[in-house]
Formats: sequence, C-alpha cells, structure tokens
Amino acid sequence: MLSTWTTLNITIALLILSFYSTTSSAQKLTVAAQKCLLERIETADSSATIEQLRKHCLDEHAGDSDQEKNRQDDKIGQKSLSTPKHDGPYEGLSGKANRDGVISARMKQEKQTELNPYVITPHRLNYVLPVQSTNRINTEPFASLEGYEENLDDVEAKFQLSVKIPLTAEDLYVEGDALYFAFTLEAWWQVYSDNISKPFRETNYRPEIFYLMPLDWHPYGGNTGVSFGIEHQSNGRDQLLSRSWNRIYANFLYEVDNAAFHFQPWWRIPEDEKEFPLDSDGDDNPDITDFMGHFELGGAYKWNNCELFFNSRQNFATHKGAIELGFTFPLWRKVRGYATVFDGYGESLIDYNYRQTRIGLGFALTNIL
Repeated sequence: MLSTWTTLNITIALLILSFYSTTSSAQKLTVAAQKCLLERIETADSSATIEQLRKHCLDEHAGDSDQEKNRQDDKIGQKSLSTPKHDGPYEGLSGKANRDGVISARMKQEKQTELNPYVITPHRLNYVLPVQSTNRINTEPFASLEGYEENLDDVEAKFQLSVKIPLTAEDLYVEGDALYFAFTLEAWWQVYSDNISKPFRETNYRPEIFYLMPLDWHPYGGNTGVSFGIEHQSNGRDQLLSRSWNRIYANFLYEVDNAAFHFQPWWRIPEDEKEFPLDSDGDDNPDITDFMGHFELGGAYKWNNCELFFNSRQNFATHKGAIELGFTFPLWRKVRGYATVFDGYGESLIDYNYRQTRIGLGFALTNIL
C-alpha cells in the first residue's frame, strides 16, 4: 500500500500534469514523459522541485513529441484518402486512386454541413422560373372543369425545391457509402391567368430513398459510383386528374475533371387495374412508361463558374421520350441565372402523354455540380 506522503505527491503530480496539458502544444508532455515524471516524483530526493523533474523528463523524451505528431499526421492523411469524417457519411467517388471530379467535390462540400441543423442540403436543382412558355398548353385533362381549360395561359411560372438528408453517419457496407432520404417538389403556377384566380395548374411530389456507394473502377482517369433507390411520384389529386407511379431504379455515375454523366434505368412497380374510371383504387396511368420511357441519360459540364447540362428519356418500343437542356450562370452571390429548354412528353405528370416544347428563364438557387 502506498504511504500517505507518496499518495499526496502523486496527487500533486497529477494536478500539475493536468495544468500542463492545457498549455501550448510546445509545452505539452508526451505520454512517456508523463510516466517519467510520476516515477521521478516517487524516487527523487526531497530537495528536487517538480519543475526540475519535469525539465529532466522533457529533455529525456524530447523526440517523442515529433514522433507522436508524425504518427497522428499519418493517421489523418490516411483517413482523408480512404474514410469519411465523422461529420458526414460520404467522401466522394474518388476513393483512393484518382483525383476528385465535380461530383466528388460537391459531395465533400455537402458533407461539411449536412449534419448542421441550420443547413438544408440540396438534392436536385432548386430554382424559380418566373416565366416559362409552351408552344401549346395541355387543356384536355381539365375539360370537365367549366371555364377552366379555355382560360389556361401558355405562359406560367414554375419552381422546384429539392432536398435530401443522410440517414447514416458511418459506412454501411463499403468505404464511403451512405443511405439518403430525398424529397422534390415541382409546381406549375398559372400566375398570369386572371380569369381563373391564378391557380397552381399542377404540383408533383417525389419522395425517395436511395443508397449511394463509390466503385473502385476508374476508366479513362475518371471515378465511378452507383446508387439504388425506390421513389414515388404523384400529383396529389384524385379522380380523373390523378397521376402517380412507383419505381425502383439504379443510377450509374461517372465523373472526369469538370464533366459528369449518369445513366438511370428503372422498373415501374405494377399496380392493379381500375374497375371503373372513377375508382379511387387502381392504376391512374397504366401507359405511363410508353411516354416516360425506361431510363434517363444525362450529363453536366462546369466551365468558368457556368454549368451546362442535359437530361433525356426514351422508350425504344414507342419511340417516345423527352430531352431537356439547361444552363446556369452567376448573377449575384448565391443566386444564379437559369435558362432551360424542354421538348417531349412528361414535363409534368399531368402532361405525361402530351408532347410540347417549353422554354423557361429564371433563377437557380443551387448548383448541379
């Protein structure tokens, strides 16, 4: 059993160690120096002061601090290359082999703030189009609403809000993977239609859950990744105006330098047929894939703080689909200009089987890349 004097000395030494641990890094004791100081306190002559013993141990273990710092730097360096930090689940598509592309760069920036309660992480592009015109507005679905279809305007406003949140804080199966929940809202507003009280002509809701992972495959010096998800999309309406579908998808990603591409095939989850047209149960739009297709192919390129992108859909059996081109450019602070052209079927769910050409001009609140 330790004597009272020895116990008192050790207690004093621990208090001193605690004090010195709060000083600058140049004055901190390494673990080995701390053990040395405790041993010296027990065995040293009673005339020796704590400061003398401490100086002796610092001199004896002078090289330990640099070695320990080097070991910590090595660990940090390895972690930044191979594993995500604790404050976010996804490090990017680059893995250990190649430099980051534009998708990885975006993911790393999002990771710094995605767990911040005051920050909402964007998913798809967030934008407001005060003006979006069409070569011909689709009036057929509204034929049963008296005084509505003839007053629909070819020019309207549109906006999209799209956010996501991580459902995991650590790797699940492979290094750098993550599980997300996302929600996208699109709205078409007949703000210029005075005779029908400026209604929202159509609103689409799109919740989804997806799993995202990088791949250790780097063709042509780029990086790859893949995501798997399930999503529901509907317009929240009933009876003859109701439109909806559910699908399971895979999304293959490729980035190289300032360019990024994705290929997203999907499979629609079947629904039962309606027993009669106004039946609340059953499939509202059984032929939707004839017009919306079975996949999406898209790409984006970043150039001098401007972004050019495209998305396309196709059903090879019916030869129906759509293509969209978009361009964003800096305006002021975080606000960007946004111009878009769409041609084909399915610009909204109510128009899934209606072909038109739309041109829009407005503001983007987030980037794609």
